[in-house]
Amino acid sequence: MGLGEKSVKNVYIAFGSNIGNRIQNITKAIDLLDSTEGITVIKISSIYETDPIGYIKQDSFLNGVLAIETSLAPLELLEVLQHIEKQLKRERLIHWGPRTIDLDILLYNQTMIKEERLTIPHPRMLERAFVLVPLLEIESDIMMPDGEKARDYLTPSLQQQGIAKVATL
Repeated sequence: MGLGEKSVKNVYIAFGSNIGNRIQNITKAIDLLDSTEGITVIKISSIYETDPIGYIKQDSFLNGVLAIETSLAPLELLEVLQHIEKQLKRERLIHWGPRTIDLDILLYNQTMIKEERLTIPHPRMLERAFVLVPLLEIESDIMMPDGEKARDYLTPSLQQQGIAKVATL
């Protein structure tokens, strides 16, 4: 690597939408991400319709996961994701509530981060079928930073959280 070059990192991002034209929201978010300098979208999972978790008085979500390569540092990437959410009119009114778009960093290489603004791996990713199923679809042998296989967390009870493949992009 030459002077001034940043190394490329492999990152997995969860996306979700349950307000408005959900597919359009997701497609626009992915396009905005892919057009950002320092980010290349590599793989996109199928789209899964899922029941809401936490605050359940809302419409079902469309969820999925994408793999990117980026030269951005974790907090720089977080800023980009939050900017895209803002562009797509995300409002944070209710914890786990309805949203036009939600973009979460799941994994950033094999890095573990625990800061006030960012925790990687995503703290609840191993408890959610709507994250694990699409993640394993695009990377079936992915390892967690602690050396465990992500697929080992997809238990039969987790698979019954209400998730159904509905589309591919």
